[in-house]
Amino acid sequence: MSPLELPEIDPRPSLHYPLYETGLHKFVVAFFRWAFKPIMALDVRGLENLPQAGAGIVAANHLTNFDVFPLQLALPRMLFYMGKAELFQNEFLHAVFRQMGAFPIYRGERDSWALEHATRILAAEQLLAMFPEGTRSRGKGLSVAKTGVARLAIETGAPIVTISVDGSQRFFKQFPRRNPVRVVIAPPIYPTKDLSALSLTDQVMFTMAANLPEALRGVYAQLPPGFSPTAKQ
Repeated sequence: MSPLELPEIDPRPSLHYPLYETGLHKFVVAFFRWAFKPIMALDVRGLENLPQAGAGIVAANHLTNFDVFPLQLALPRMLFYMGKAELFQNEFLHAVFRQMGAFPIYRGERDSWALEHATRILAAEQLLAMFPEGTRSRGKGLSVAKTGVARLAIETGAPIVTISVDGSQRFFKQFPRRNPVRVVIAPPIYPTKDLSALSLTDQVMFTMAANLPEALRGVYAQLPPGFSPTAKQ
């Protein structure tokens, strides 16, 4: 399916996108913590590396559409997401997604509103979750990452919290046994203005790969000589 084009009259500036945790988000997260207990055995490592307050960009690998569940359930703070505009075409779902911290981005072109809203989320000292690969790998390993996460971090000064997820690609395949999902949180990476977006992206992705099984490391399987990410194994 080809990406949606940005409409001539963009409705998003006239809509309210909360920059705080809503009551609906609290309810939904509590519900899914209960609902996922019979089907998911969540193993979270490195939780001490997540900033307790302040802005941050959570950069994670993207195995399947289920990634959002272990990511949010593993963390004590709310995650805000940008999602492809195709998911927001239904007005009711769009309203629900707004209350859940999600906002649409039109792919294939520079979406100025989405980038500005991402900046607003960070200015409100919240956590913005992004997938540097830009699309799902479907369990086939990391693909070459785009530099959007790094560029946003350099522009805003927000630290990047790299998270590696393994197990969401096997959801329901082991039912009725609980599916093990491991979430590894690496120490924050703080950008500097003299750092290029490409080198920061490589730092993030090789850190991500180091905390994944070899089969999921993809194009980042071969660590550069001397590279030693301070990740929580």
